[in-house]
Amino acid sequence: RRAAEIPGAVWADQFDNTANRDGHYHTTGMEIWRDTGGRLDAFVAATGTGGTLGGVSACLKERSPGVRIVLADPQGSALYRWVKSGELKAEGPGSITEGIGIGRVTANLQGAPIDDAVHVTDAAAVARVHRLLREDGLFLGSAAGVNVAGAVAVARELGPGHTVVTVLCDSGHKYQSRLYNPAWLEEKGLLEAARG
Repeated sequence: RRAAEIPGAVWADQFDNTANRDGHYHTTGMEIWRDTGGRLDAFVAATGTGGTLGGVSACLKERSPGVRIVLADPQGSALYRWVKSGELKAEGPGSITEGIGIGRVTANLQGAPIDDAVHVTDAAAVARVHRLLREDGLFLGSAAGVNVAGAVAVARELGPGHTVVTVLCDSGHKYQSRLYNPAWLEEKGLLEAARG
C-alpha cells in the first residue's frame, strides 16, 4: 500500500517476488555446483522467503536430478508437514528462530523440487550453533543452526562418503542478547543444549 502511495517507490516483496529465487538459481546454486565440482549428494536448507531453497534446488536438480533436496524446518513451522503430506499445518510449540519456519508456501518456494524434510528442534539448533562457535570459531545465528543441524541429520542418514551442502545464512551478532545470553537460554530451557 505504501509503495503505491509514494511516487517512485517500489515494494521488493522478498517472499513473492521470484527475482529472489532466480538470483539464487543463477548465483548460489551455480556457486555450489562449481565449488563441489558437481559432486554433491544433498542440499539442505531452511526457508523463510523460499528464495534460497527454491533457486538452489532448481539449479542443482537441473544439473543432477539425483541430488537430494531437503527442507530443514524449525519446530512450530507448517512446512515440514507440507513436504511430508501436502498439508500446511504447524506442529508443536513456536520456535526461537527468526526469519524461517513460516506457515505458507511463498511464490519463491512454489514448485521447488523438494525431496524430503527434516524437523529441527530449538534444542538441536542451539546446540549446533554453540558447538560451531566452540569448535570452529563460527559465530552464527539460529537459522544457520537449523541448516547445519538439518544437514548433519541428512549426512547421518546417508552415511560416510557423501557430500551434503547447506548455507550459513545468518551471523550471531543480532542474537547476542538471546541466543548467546545464558540467562535467556536458561529461561527458554535451552542452556544445557548450549553447553553441549
